[in-house]
Amino acid sequence: MSRLINEVTQKPQTRPEETPPGMRRIPGGAFQMGSDQHYPEERPAHRVVVDGFWMDATTVTNADFAAFVAATGYVTVAERPLDPAQYPGAQPEWLVPGALVFHMTEGPVDTRDISHWWRWTPGAQWRHPHGPGSDLTGLETHPVVHVAFEDAAAYAR
Repeated sequence: MSRLINEVTQKPQTRPEETPPGMRRIPGGAFQMGSDQHYPEERPAHRVVVDGFWMDATTVTNADFAAFVAATGYVTVAERPLDPAQYPGAQPEWLVPGALVFHMTEGPVDTRDISHWWRWTPGAQWRHPHGPGSDLTGLETHPVVHVAFEDAAAYAR
């Protein structure tokens, strides 16, 4: 996760020639997004124009995110209770905070099924990246994980 500041919607409180501390300017431009030749969810390929923006020069670390949480009391999506109304028919034991945790496979697997290498892990979240019993000891300078778009946007603000 990197903090982004779009120059149109969330201008930094600096003059245009000043670089916000720890950030780099990414110029705007156009690119072809998607593909008509691969996965259906990538279709249709289309031209996208992006405004210039500021972005952190490095990824947001566990220490960075911990400081943000300590200062704001923010609770991530992976830490919040789930609303059963949003998941009709879901097993009650699955309606607990958690996240998908990566597990290395022993060999080649059918890549159409993510459950071969990602497992729903109740209690997994940024403070417990491998699930309950894990912590951030020795991982303070590693990139923060189990952060949803909503969490990243809150950090950026």
